[in-house]
Amino acid sequence: MRARIAGTGSYAPERVLTNADLERMVDTSDDWIVERTGIRERRLAAPGEACSDLGTKAAERALEAAGVAASDLDMILLATCTGDAPLPATACLIQHRLGAAKAAACDIGAACCGFVYALAVGDAYVKTGLRHVLVIGSEVMSAITNWKERNTCILFGDGAGAVVVSASDEPGGSLGVELTTEPQGAYMIWLPAGGAKSPPSSETIARGEHYIRMEGKETYRFATRTLAATALESVRRAGLEPDDISLFIPHQANIRIIEAVAKGLNLPMDRMMVNLDKYGNTSAASVPIALAEAVNSGRVAVGDAICMVAFGAGFTSGAATVRWTADPARGIAGDASVDPASVKVRLPEDWNSVDPIPAALAEIMARPGTVQVPLDDVVPDEPARKQDGVTEVRS
Repeated sequence: MRARIAGTGSYAPERVLTNADLERMVDTSDDWIVERTGIRERRLAAPGEACSDLGTKAAERALEAAGVAASDLDMILLATCTGDAPLPATACLIQHRLGAAKAAACDIGAACCGFVYALAVGDAYVKTGLRHVLVIGSEVMSAITNWKERNTCILFGDGAGAVVVSASDEPGGSLGVELTTEPQGAYMIWLPAGGAKSPPSSETIARGEHYIRMEGKETYRFATRTLAATALESVRRAGLEPDDISLFIPHQANIRIIEAVAKGLNLPMDRMMVNLDKYGNTSAASVPIALAEAVNSGRVAVGDAICMVAFGAGFTSGAATVRWTADPARGIAGDASVDPASVKVRLPEDWNSVDPIPAALAEIMARPGTVQVPLDDVVPDEPARKQDGVTEVRS
């Protein structure tokens, strides 16, 4: 039995936050951000729009593209580090919204590498007897981003992507998977508080420990070293060489990292899918969004070999090489057929959450292109740090 990607879908929130908007929030500039990261803008979830909402919208498009009914799903795997709540698994909320009554559902946490890990799990389950597995990457990174900290707030965005992995006796589909973890990277990208070791408290909030933190230089070095090696191992497990791959779809973290992957594989940049200029780093949603856009834009054809590769917190890395079998036209049709406005996830009756959008960001979002935010109100507590001193820390 073979496991094949039968359909793709993605969803990006409507709200756009540009580099020009960030110039009014922190001490940075559009030129500086573009030169060092390649990012020009990113999408932000609307107030009240959660990981489950984004993930459901992408999932419905993927199901439409695959021609698979939600009631036929055997399993739903959600890759995320920004789930709606610690429990239940956010995949369970998506399962309920889709009406996938017989599907098992769980979350998989490997940060930016999560989708590739979840895809590998789904692939394995299909090869051992399941018929249809929905694999989603969905993130609301804006909820864990410190919008006063310029070294991280320029990087992240929100979004979701999904694929349906189906069983088939026909040739094609999954060819080779490689997954690794380097434990010394455990605290290079991390969220200090909110879990069992450091539960939420007024003290953790005051210390800003519910925002993502990153050791940029170490992360950059790891990514440039491991992505090409992980992709190469996946390709060779598939019995191929890099030149046999029509398109590489790397994690969309930083244009310099993607350039390093191309150089490491001795391939031109036109063999790399790049869309981080529009979305920034959407963590586990990055690869499936890029995959869906590549399929819908005609960069993937039936019979092509493609390789998806990512790295993430915990210094996880993963790559999956597949032979493409799904009709690209169905992906376009799936996006057109599903109206995101119609997708809502059921909330508990006693739900009374606060608006998670921080004040500095909310002001920009309310009046994009017009408001001038005083830098004294939003610049980090360490304004003496020089941008030129961290030119290689973007990841």
